[in-house]
Amino acid sequence: MHPNELYAGSVRLRPWRDDDVDAVWAAQGDPQIRLWAGGDGIASRDDAMALLRRLTGQENQVSWAVVDAETGALLGSLSVYKIDEAQAGAQIGYWTTPAARGRGVAAVAVDTAARWVFGTLAVDRIELCHAVEKVASGRVAEKAGFTLEARLRRSHHYGDGVKHDELLWARLGDDPVPAGLRTS
Repeated sequence: MHPNELYAGSVRLRPWRDDDVDAVWAAQGDPQIRLWAGGDGIASRDDAMALLRRLTGQENQVSWAVVDAETGALLGSLSVYKIDEAQAGAQIGYWTTPAARGRGVAAVAVDTAARWVFGTLAVDRIELCHAVEKVASGRVAEKAGFTLEARLRRSHHYGDGVKHDELLWARLGDDPVPAGLRTS
C-alpha cells in the first residue's frame, strides 16, 4: 500500500525514501525511541535501512515520514498497520524525535493519518495502544480525537524486555474531528 503525501499546517506526512536512512539511524539512537518504539534492534545504519524496508514493504500497512513542512527535517514516523478492511479496523503507531516532542507534532500527524484512513480505506475503527507509563502518548491520543477504552494488562514487550500494561484508545470514522487540530 502506497501512502499519499499529506499536509497538515507545519507538518507534512510523506512516503519514506532511501535517503531518509541517516535521519532514521540518528533518531533510533534516542533512548525513548529505543525503549517505547522498538528501536532496540537498530544497531547499525544497515539496520536502519532494513527498518525503512519494513516500513515500506508491508501489504496491510501504510507508513509515512513525518517532516517539517518548511525545512523537510525528520520529526518522526507514523504507521497505520494491521489494516483489515474485512473487519473495518486498523492500528496506528508513531514515534517522534526529541526536537519534535512537546510541539503537538504527534497529535497532528495521528489526526491527519486517521482522517486519511477513514476517507480512503474501508476502515471504521483505528486503535492506538501505548504503555501506561507513556503519559504523553495518552495526551496525543486524546488530542487526536481517540477515546480511552481499556487497560490491557501485561500486553506488550517494549525495548526494556518487560511486558508492560497498555492503554487502548480508539477513534471511529464518525467521531468528530478534534477542533483544535483542524489544519486543512
